[in-house]
Amino acid sequence: MKQIFALLSGLLFGLGLIVSGMADPAKVLNFLDLFGSWDPSLAFVMGGAILVTAPGFAWLTRTRSRPFFDTSFRIPDKRDLDPKLLSGAVVFGTGWGLGGFCPGPALTALPIAASGTLIFVPFMLIGMWAARHVPDFSFPAKGATR
Repeated sequence: MKQIFALLSGLLFGLGLIVSGMADPAKVLNFLDLFGSWDPSLAFVMGGAILVTAPGFAWLTRTRSRPFFDTSFRIPDKRDLDPKLLSGAVVFGTGWGLGGFCPGPALTALPIAASGTLIFVPFMLIGMWAARHVPDFSFPAKGATR
């Protein structure tokens, strides 16, 4: 059941990206181009998503002791901000800024063969695989000493 709702949520997210035009990397790149052809539409899409999500999330956390498909709500705290997360965020942001894609829009743009998706998506998948399977030599495990 959890996988079915994950699939439905992903399809709804993808549909929202397509309807809002955010599957087009040019829209994203224009949003990031503050001193050129800046396009604020991505900010309105994100703002609209927050306006819909925030009240629902607040209501849900007040009325339920746990989510439908997990044992507890996972609210991040300061301990979750480790070097691996921060360096990953930098790499993600750099790739997004250079390519105009993040994983969701890249996958929604793949069927329409948007410019660059046939290059971006395979490298994104390689990066996802490497993040799980390549040993991490730069950051020791928590509690480990070198």
